[in-house]
Amino acid sequence: MARRGGRWTDRAGAALLCLGLAAGLSGCIGVPDAPRPQAQQAAPAAEPAPAAAAGNVIGTGSVKVALIVPLSGQGAAVGSALRNAAELAYEDFQKPNLQILVKDDRGTPEGAREAAQAAFAEGAEMVLGPLFAGSVQAAGGAARAAGKPVIAFSTDAAVAARGVYLISFLPQSEVDRIVDEAASGGRRSFAALIPETTYGNAVEAQFREAVARRGARLVGIERYPAGNPGPAVERLRRVIAGGGAQADALFVPDTADGLVAVANALTKVGFSPSRVRPLGLALWNDPRVTAQPAFQGARFAAPDTAGFSSFAQRYQARFGATPPRTASLGYDAVSLTVALVRQYGSQRFADATLTNPAGFSGLDGTFRFSPEGTSERTLAVYEIRDNAATVVSPAPKVLGPSGI
Repeated sequence: MARRGGRWTDRAGAALLCLGLAAGLSGCIGVPDAPRPQAQQAAPAAEPAPAAAAGNVIGTGSVKVALIVPLSGQGAAVGSALRNAAELAYEDFQKPNLQILVKDDRGTPEGAREAAQAAFAEGAEMVLGPLFAGSVQAAGGAARAAGKPVIAFSTDAAVAARGVYLISFLPQSEVDRIVDEAASGGRRSFAALIPETTYGNAVEAQFREAVARRGARLVGIERYPAGNPGPAVERLRRVIAGGGAQADALFVPDTADGLVAVANALTKVGFSPSRVRPLGLALWNDPRVTAQPAFQGARFAAPDTAGFSSFAQRYQARFGATPPRTASLGYDAVSLTVALVRQYGSQRFADATLTNPAGFSGLDGTFRFSPEGTSERTLAVYEIRDNAATVVSPAPKVLGPSGI
């Protein structure tokens, strides 16, 4: 976005810093964290564009930050897309006073640690990245030793910490949003089918907490091996199927491939989505899922797609490739950095600045960092109708009070 006549033009308008609370607030997927094979398959990436390998520095400004991503080895396609998105953000902001030191972590913790140490030796004030959880931990250790913050792309909330902030799509925010929406709509009895994965473990804990917070009942929950939900569905049959179903909502957090298997198993036991509403997370926004008869009428929480759609068009025009969904994180991380540099001077990367409860506005909605390093996002709620997802509750423009 260029600044003209005291206003921000629309070109990069999705990632500007929200004003602090004192001035008044002016005014988003979870996916399983790579490098687990299932997660890598869940978010297919385009082939890296040739520009991704060109140059290890973006910009010539006096403020230096590091972008640490896998440009070789595991995750290189996504890492290259994040690098491209960072360059696009830099260009959209008309070459701000910023210099981005691009470092290849080779998709390994050791590579991330080495990259962070090298970047700090070159004068970097903050790290953007890495992508994988183990790499975030390694880079975070180097950052703590140097007294510098990290804004990382991992979706594993376990690696968040004071000074290590996750800008990624955390499933916990999605769980809260969909449970709150369902409860507000009168759903009081929840059941769940949850895969036996690390991702499943994380969302189960958040789901139980969200249901309890809304004063609703948890009438049944079953876990199943990834890809084999049949026995678990059968065990839950009396709770979710037939005229005597106890639940009025069924939560199923899984990948698209896993959800197809769940839908088939639900159909076999006579599950009716018009009687027991299926609930899901951002991974439901997939044609393979929306085409399932068992999920017609289902609702799921996910970022509004408008910002990413506009970004994807510009990315395609600039780099000749379709960006993976996570590429917007690279754009938002750089856009946020530019805004902090412009508005906060020497306090630009201080913890108090990064954890401003007013939050920040990005391509995928408003977000904020907690002091513990996790993030909250405003999310839309979609309903599956006629094999397509339609927004039934738009993403709020402003986040509610922290801790609620």
